[in-house]
Amino acid sequence: MDNPDLPENSKEVESCEICIELMTQEIKFENNKRCVHPFCTDCIVKYIEAKVEERVTKLLCPAFNCKKLLDPFSCRQILPAGLFEKWCDLLCESAVVERESAYCPFADCSALILNECEGNITRSNCPNCKKLMCFQCKLPWHVGFRCDETQEMRDENDIFFSELVDRNKWKRCPGCNFHVERFEGCQNIKCRCGVLFCYTCGRVKSTCECYRKNVVVVEGHDRGNRVVVRPNVDGVI
Repeated sequence: MDNPDLPENSKEVESCEICIELMTQEIKFENNKRCVHPFCTDCIVKYIEAKVEERVTKLLCPAFNCKKLLDPFSCRQILPAGLFEKWCDLLCESAVVERESAYCPFADCSALILNECEGNITRSNCPNCKKLMCFQCKLPWHVGFRCDETQEMRDENDIFFSELVDRNKWKRCPGCNFHVERFEGCQNIKCRCGVLFCYTCGRVKSTCECYRKNVVVVEGHDRGNRVVVRPNVDGVI
């Protein structure tokens, strides 16, 4: 079937293997020399869009029995920006799943770390905060102790700290998650991280309704408080 959109006397004309329409080199998709199967750009865009909707990340050439992957960078110039970004997001998610990963165990960091080395690793520096951690048990680096010994100590410390929190009625800051002890003053607390919250309900000041429930409203309830921040066990060990 003749395609009226093709220029007359075109010498380099091929058929797209998907739509079977004739196409010139101007609308032919080039897969960065990975394979030479002819497809028009419109068909490749629709093919990628369908696969991305199915959450497929490694896209094979749509030719029958071809095992070559489509080159994302070759596809970028023909894909809508939103579609290409969605494909890249899926590729990143796939990389995280396929590789061994861990979160930095320190509460002030918690960065996601990927094992890009072959084989098992134990001692590792967090690329974000630079602190040492054990990649096997996902805890801070424990010199002289096995992973199971460190976990046992961590469990015991968590129990002791939980009992200490209950006994002293400490509250956890909703901003930084550190526990705060109030010495004096009203129930409105300003943590060292800058978050204002209610010591009664633990909610940030803007969402707290405790003062509305009080029968007596004391003027000047925002006066200064004396507070001490208590580090959490899970932020240290």
